[in-house]
Amino acid sequence: LPVPPPLPRPRPALGRNPSSPVSLLQPLGMASQQLGVPLPRDPDWKALCERKPFERNLLQSPNPEGNALYRHRTERCPLPCTPAPCGYQLLRSSLILFLPPPCSWCVKQQRVDLLAEGLWEELLDSYQPNITVMDWYEDSQLAESVYQLHVRLLAADGQTPLREFHHQGPEQGAPQEKKNWCHVSHVFHGYGPGVRYVHFQHQTLDAETPDGLRRTRATDSSVSVQLRD
Repeated sequence: LPVPPPLPRPRPALGRNPSSPVSLLQPLGMASQQLGVPLPRDPDWKALCERKPFERNLLQSPNPEGNALYRHRTERCPLPCTPAPCGYQLLRSSLILFLPPPCSWCVKQQRVDLLAEGLWEELLDSYQPNITVMDWYEDSQLAESVYQLHVRLLAADGQTPLREFHHQGPEQGAPQEKKNWCHVSHVFHGYGPGVRYVHFQHQTLDAETPDGLRRTRATDSSVSVQLRD
């Protein structure tokens, strides 16, 4: 008997195809209707789908230890770098000073271009989605303060700060979520129109000791954008 020709495969509906722009942008369309999220004026839907600007870490290097995606700058620390106070002791009519080990700040920073990451001006200016920054750092106990975080929302010129957040740690009495590790986070909201960049900078304390270089580590840094509930 002749073999019947195969039946044509049904084509999936565009909205049910997980790789179609309609499916990928469906949550954004719902947010536009329910939350008042403005859509781009001249949208490039393909680019928007590829960039996926929401709920994604916009930093190029969330774990910067040992790579060169950040710009590094080391500064001499002007303050004593040990928890114990400096002292002195007389021995054989000689004055012996117990000085703290030389220390320095290792500064790592990055500037995120929000438009290049897939966001658009109408969204940033009128809707103003949440911008969340998070970081983990080690309490190395090299000094009372071993970590600093400075985050600035910048205008279109890439220099003018519109909103800022600063943190210095470890904070006295703050719980450590993991052994010797501290977590810091902040959410920018209602920051006003004009934000185009996020400048993320953290700095950690290093010290030269008789046993070698002791470092304060930082990891899992992130900058992300979320639609408000």
